[in-house]
Amino acid sequence: MAARPRRGSSAAYGPPSDVHPVLRRAAAPPAALDLLAKAQHGLEEARTLETPNEQFATAHLAALRTAAAVLAVRGRPETTVRRRQRIRSAWEVLPEVAPELAEWSALFEAGAPRRAKAEAGIAGAASRRDADDLLRDAAMFLRLVERMLLLQPSLPPQRAG
Repeated sequence: MAARPRRGSSAAYGPPSDVHPVLRRAAAPPAALDLLAKAQHGLEEARTLETPNEQFATAHLAALRTAAAVLAVRGRPETTVRRRQRIRSAWEVLPEVAPELAEWSALFEAGAPRRAKAEAGIAGAASRRDADDLLRDAAMFLRLVERMLLLQPSLPPQRAG
């Protein structure tokens, strides 16, 4: 049986790396990481699809998963009954929890009706250029959110004393 460290020694308080509250990189929660991985996979899939409608819808879904990752990290439940009664889209909520992403939210919210038409199979809902532009925008949005969520410094958890 190993000897227990003396009460006054630093070993009694945990490893030396946890002695001082130094900023360090912290990963997003597993749910957010899973959403980011699914978004990345969706973008890769969208690039292989043949029709602009399929590419557009799949890229838009990837952007939606990216937004959901932000909401998984920063989102808070609605506090008032009135606000909870109304269902709101991720694009509507995103600027409230991440104001720095408001323009991205507006861009993807504007594409939501086109995505619905593309998913419904309406011919010409999205042109080749629409699909290419959305693929590029969704990929940039994903990279931005990955940096934002994965590289945020945080303090180490406090130990109960």
